[in-house]
Amino acid sequence: MKRRPLVAVLLVAAAVLVPAPARSDKTAEKRFVGSEACKECHLRQYEAFTGHAKKSQSYRAVQKLARRLTPEELKGCYQCHTTGYGQPGGFESLQATPQLANAGCEVCHGAGSAHADSSAKSDIVRRPKIEVCDGCHTTTRVRAFNYRPLRYAGAH
Repeated sequence: MKRRPLVAVLLVAAAVLVPAPARSDKTAEKRFVGSEACKECHLRQYEAFTGHAKKSQSYRAVQKLARRLTPEELKGCYQCHTTGYGQPGGFESLQATPQLANAGCEVCHGAGSAHADSSAKSDIVRRPKIEVCDGCHTTTRVRAFNYRPLRYAGAH
């Protein structure tokens, strides 16, 4: 007698009957607000970022290539060239979420709505780890674009 079907049934039952851990209110409320929302309190950093960081204008690259890409390829571009694409409250389209069209502050520091509301340091990623960069800046892209993370390029 095989026990695999019984194990599968038990796992499915457990998944259905055992509630998932509740998300905290802070997790649920964090949404992407766009770099412009950071400007009021972080003017020096905002000006350095928008004045020197290529990613602050990264949607231009998407616009240049868009007509030659399939819709699926275009979605792949959004992952790295916009803020929060594919995440709750993240970039959806240029028409729906224009404030998130570029890769902004929240790409490194996390969704900023809770921090924008509270100004609490605990509501934002203050010192992003270099691993945050790895999702977009793969070895291939590092070689292709001469990538240097902003934390070492003087944007802050």
